[in-house]
Amino acid sequence: MDEKIEIFYSFWQQTQSYGKKVEFAENFASWDDSRNKFLKPSPKSLGFVVLSPVISLTPAGLELVSSRRKEELFLRQLLKFQVPSPFHKPSANSAEFWVKPYLELFRLIRHFGSLKFDEIMIFCLQLVDYRQFDNIVSKIEDFRIAKAQNSGNYKQFRAEYFDAELQQIYSTDIISGNTRTRETNDASVAKFLKTKASNMRDYADACVRYLRATGLINISHIGKSVSIIPEKTEEVDYFLRHTDREPCFLNDEIQYSSYLGNAITPTLLTDNKNLLEQKIKTEFPLIEVNDTFTLQQLKDIFADELENRKEQIITEQISAIKDYRLFEDINTTFDQILANSLYDNPLMLEWNTWRAMTMLDGGAIKANLKFDDFGKPMSTAQGNMADIVCDYNDFGLTVEVTMQSGQRQYETEGEPVTRHLAKVKRETNKPAYCLFIAPKINDACIAHFYALHKMNISYYGGTSTIVPLPLNIFIKMVEDSHNANYVPEPKHIQQFFEHSNELANTTNNELEWYNGITQKALNWLTV
Repeated sequence: MDEKIEIFYSFWQQTQSYGKKVEFAENFASWDDSRNKFLKPSPKSLGFVVLSPVISLTPAGLELVSSRRKEELFLRQLLKFQVPSPFHKPSANSAEFWVKPYLELFRLIRHFGSLKFDEIMIFCLQLVDYRQFDNIVSKIEDFRIAKAQNSGNYKQFRAEYFDAELQQIYSTDIISGNTRTRETNDASVAKFLKTKASNMRDYADACVRYLRATGLINISHIGKSVSIIPEKTEEVDYFLRHTDREPCFLNDEIQYSSYLGNAITPTLLTDNKNLLEQKIKTEFPLIEVNDTFTLQQLKDIFADELENRKEQIITEQISAIKDYRLFEDINTTFDQILANSLYDNPLMLEWNTWRAMTMLDGGAIKANLKFDDFGKPMSTAQGNMADIVCDYNDFGLTVEVTMQSGQRQYETEGEPVTRHLAKVKRETNKPAYCLFIAPKINDACIAHFYALHKMNISYYGGTSTIVPLPLNIFIKMVEDSHNANYVPEPKHIQQFFEHSNELANTTNNELEWYNGITQKALNWLTV
């Protein structure tokens, strides 16, 4: 595959749901006849690639590879995505779409100030025609009133409200008996509605992830809501005013492809020299700009200052973490993850584990997750690198986290974890270990990582010291670090992993080794 396409694909993976392999192919976006679904846009339908006669990048795709502000390019393409289009022609049984869904979703968020994930799932996905905007607004307002008046259990209230909406949306299918889903022969209405509810949940999740990739959206993980970042409101208002809501070029694939692949449309606030200059003066008043600067120079200045501000915010966060000022917050976040009470548990686990490792000891700890302009976690690490890489001068450590459980934990994490560790060994040319953290460790992972302690495989740089720990035991390690009357040093980390190597060579099987290393983790600062 061409190098530029690989770079693009790497960025594309970051916008997708956690733990899912995204195939770089046209069938990533398939049309479903369901009345209320947004499509999950593919690289082709967002105008980044063309697939024939060979896979190649459009001007928008090429710009995404080279651009310093990839979020801006992704935003342009989301705003142009429309249904119907020459790429997405509804069948006779589908809803009558007439909408640029992400443009209207931004409009709904801006209208209400914030939207709950439940509101996006139940109501926003019904906006298949932008001319129904006011109707969807009324539905959300009615839902909020009903929720405020409800004195019972919210989950039950939501389930009943959602079920009523689904019955209305799919009334024609239910009346005609067209209720068998492709996954099963069960044609009951209950099974049909359950499947549709699950689909809507997945699509709403995808919508939020795409919106977040623009860098314009705040996520409240506790409140499970989305809002416009206050500093970005002016930018959102600009494209809401200036972007045409009407779908275009419905019967001309050549013109539509050209329009979709254009890297400079639609116009954003940052394309207006005067407005951009004013925005720089407002957000960064110490920066001197003058009329001689070109638009591109102003964009470069703005990008530099956004990056500098982000790095400064993260540096201040690290300082607070190392001083244990965020210990209670880190502990609380882990409790919320274990309780499954946050919006994006995988992202929050990766971010909070980075914070915990930063606090744990004195190494240089790098998170490979993506941060937004204000130092908040935006998306998990790319698939070709470890979640967290720790440099302790004499040795290295990779940290991998997952919310996966059961056999899927082994199938999706086993080999990549080993490969990421080997990559760090190769790049640093020094010993390295790996800590694997999940709420619950699967038996297959225990057996696999135990065997790798003993197997000298040149492809992986020799034997691989990978220690799997349940999240609750890792939390105990963090608490011990906080409670110790001294600051833990890298030697304590290394001693822990060397103890794992000793256990692997002296125990009879993986269960003895795992029990031994988990017991050591509970007292890891005891030499």
